[in-house]
Amino acid sequence: MIREFLYKYYIDPIRYGEAYTLVDTLTYALILIVAVYLVYRGLRRYKIGIDDELVLATLPFVVLGGLLRVVEDTGMITSDFRFLLITPLIFFSIFGVAIIALFAGKIAENAGLVRRYSRLYAGAGIAACLLATAALAWFGLTETRIALDVLAAILALAAASSLALWVLLVHGLKWDYASHILYKLLIFGHMLDASATSYGIDIHPVGYVEQHVVGAALIDATGTAFSMFLLKFAVIVPAVYVLEMYRREGSSDLWHLILLAMIVVGMAPGIRDLGRMVLYV
Repeated sequence: MIREFLYKYYIDPIRYGEAYTLVDTLTYALILIVAVYLVYRGLRRYKIGIDDELVLATLPFVVLGGLLRVVEDTGMITSDFRFLLITPLIFFSIFGVAIIALFAGKIAENAGLVRRYSRLYAGAGIAACLLATAALAWFGLTETRIALDVLAAILALAAASSLALWVLLVHGLKWDYASHILYKLLIFGHMLDASATSYGIDIHPVGYVEQHVVGAALIDATGTAFSMFLLKFAVIVPAVYVLEMYRREGSSDLWHLILLAMIVVGMAPGIRDLGRMVLYV
């Protein structure tokens, strides 16, 4: 019975690319919460500052996660190693690479080889992103296409919706703190996700589908994928408020990690969807 349960809700969805269910969605959400806490304790133990610098230096690895999902989508990797690039295993893969780069940067800083650990840490992520992008560009040029019009349309939609939400928060609700760079990245990451989903389902010739439970239910109920913007607005506005209240009254360290986790769950899928649609895969 346990074996059947594990295969039904965890193993088979990864192996066959099936849609998410309520069971695995809640499970991965719980794992994410526990992972944020464990990372928090580990960074405190090794005296690595949990601040804007750490979050910004981690962003290349967030982008890398999205790019590597597209690499897997293309089918370039045919061995079983491709399962390491499928959600949720890719989170562990990227986490392992990022941790190695992070502590390598800290060791280099302590040895006087670099001024700040973040330079080596972020640099490693950027280099990996460039390699992944080069592989995807090669695939697009030789196997499919590189649709620059799709790239421009989705990015324009993401930029416009991000600006609209930022104006609402800063000028409408008078939340000046929403101009913080990390809140801006949070907004853009989720608006990119909503833009890619909306374009992919309602406009793109391939006709993509929404795999997440809540998003799929909302699209079915409204009849349009552009309703994802309403969902994002409904989540981001109170999230920014609650996060800011927590930052002022609670731990700045944990605030940074929670904010990073929220950026990841928006930006990484958005980049993955954007890449797939640009390459028609």
